[in-house]
Amino acid sequence: MKTLLLKLEPLIWFMFGQGILIGTILLTGWILVVGVLMPLGIVDPANLDYTRAHELATASLFGVIPLGQLILAALLVLPLWKGAHHIRSLLVDFGGGERDGIVGGLLYLVAIVGSGMGIAAVVGL
Repeated sequence: MKTLLLKLEPLIWFMFGQGILIGTILLTGWILVVGVLMPLGIVDPANLDYTRAHELATASLFGVIPLGQLILAALLVLPLWKGAHHIRSLLVDFGGGERDGIVGGLLYLVAIVGSGMGIAAVVGL
């Protein structure tokens, strides 16, 4: 299992890096708008009503590329990979290096299953 993880390491680091980007920039902005600015009355809550959110989620570029669905899928999938990699690194740092193959495999399996479920939900819009 550990040799498989070593072969997949570049892909895992790519997903981890993109998850950091999404988690740090986009989700922080989302929390700021929804958690702070809307309750203070600075942003109108009507901007996030269901019909507008559904239009944004199903928007396409040139009528072909499902841009809204791609962004939603990235918002769901990439932070899962970031979390899996952070938990794996934390467990290795706390002396779990001998179990890294099993734990890493399980964490990335959870990220794969969660990614599949997130993509299926987004495609079903």
